Amino acid sequence: MPEQTGLGSSLRKIRKRRGLTQRELADASGVSVSLIRKLEQGEITDTRMETARKLAVALRVATASLLTRDHDDENPVPEQWQPLRDAVERPPLQSAEAPTTEGTAALMPAVRAAYFDNRLAELVPVLAPLLHDLDALADDEDARALHSHALQIAGSVLTQTHQYGAAETALRRALDSATDRLRTASIITTWTWLLMRQGRLEDARRLATRWADELEPRVSRATVEDLAAWGWVLLQLSAAAVRDNRDGEARDAMRLARSAAVLTGRELPRGNARLATWGPLTVAYKQAERNVVLDRPDLVLEAAERLGPSGPEESTEHHRHRLDVARAHVMMRQYGEAVEVLDGVRERAPEWLAQQRYARDILGDVVERRRTLTPEMRTLADAVSLPL
Repeated sequence: MPEQTGLGSSLRKIRKRRGLTQRELADASGVSVSLIRKLEQGEITDTRMETARKLAVALRVATASLLTRDHDDENPVPEQWQPLRDAVERPPLQSAEAPTTEGTAALMPAVRAAYFDNRLAELVPVLAPLLHDLDALADDEDARALHSHALQIAGSVLTQTHQYGAAETALRRALDSATDRLRTASIITTWTWLLMRQGRLEDARRLATRWADELEPRVSRATVEDLAAWGWVLLQLSAAAVRDNRDGEARDAMRLARSAAVLTGRELPRGNARLATWGPLTVAYKQAERNVVLDRPDLVLEAAERLGPSGPEESTEHHRHRLDVARAHVMMRQYGEAVEVLDGVRERAPEWLAQQRYARDILGDVVERRRTLTPEMRTLADAVSLPL
C-alpha cells in the first residue's frame, strides 16, 4: 500500500529554491516528470516512501523534512554566495573529467587557509567546485573524510553569512559523511552554533547534551583530541543553557569544560580535526561570553585585562571575545573604549567583522548614545553595513 504524504507543496518550494526545473529534478532523482508534476499540482496526494526518499536525496533534505516541514522562503541570497549554496543543495554536476581523491586532497590546504584567515570572498571560488568534485567521489571511501571536512567548512561559512537553511543542509550532509568521532564532534559544535544563531536554544541544548554524553572520554585513556572534542561540545551546551535561563546547567557544563581544558594542559591550534582552537584560553573566552549574558560587564573587562588584546593565530574565538569586550564597554557606558576595540577587530579581520550582526548591534548602541560621530565610528559603520 502506498503511504500517505503531504509533500506536494514542500516539493515545489524546495525545488524552486534549489533552482531546478521539474525535468532536472526528474533526471537527478529517477522519478518521472509526470509524477513530480502531479505531486506538485496536488493531483496525487500520496506516494511510496521510497519515491519520497529519492526526491529528498536529490533535493539534499531529510525525507522526514520533505514530508512534514513548511519551508519558508529565506531572504534573497547575495550573488557571491550562490555558487556555494548550489554546491551544497543541488544534485551533483556531471563532469567530462573525472576528479580524483588525490586532486581534491591537494585543494584542501588552500580551502583551510582561506577559511582560517577569514578570506571568505576568496574561499567560495575554491570550495564550491571542490564540493562538486567530492560529490562525484561519493563512493570512494578515502574521499569521505575530505567531503565531511569540506561540508563542515561550507556549513560554517553559510552560518556566518546568515544562510541558515543551506548551512543546516551542509552540516547534516557533513555528519552523514563523518568517518571518526573527532570530526563528528567538530560538526556538532558548528551545528549547535547554527541553532543558537537561529534562536533555537532548546534544540541546541538537546543536541549538545546528547553528544556530550556520547563523547565523554575515560579520562585515564583520553587523548588531548578526545578532551578537545568533548570540551567544545560542553562549551556549546553551556552557551545554550545560559541563554535559555538555565544557569545551573550552564555552570555544570562550564565546570566540566574547564576541567577538560586543564587536563589538555595547553592551547591546541585549529586544523584538520577542529575548526577552532581549544584549551584554557578558549575556555576563558567562553567564560567571558557567559558573563555578558549574565549582565556582568565588570567581570568581562577584568578577564580582558588578564587575557590581553592578542590571541593565538588571531583566531575567530579571539575576535569574538573582543566583540564581547566591546559590548562590556558599552554596558559600562565607555563608548570610546568600545569603538577602539571594534576598530582593532576591523584592522585584523575585516571580512569576518563584516558578517557579524553582533558587531553591528554593538556599534548601533554606541551611535544611538553619541551626539556626534567620530571618523572612526563612520569607518566602522561602513565596515559592518550600519546605516547612519
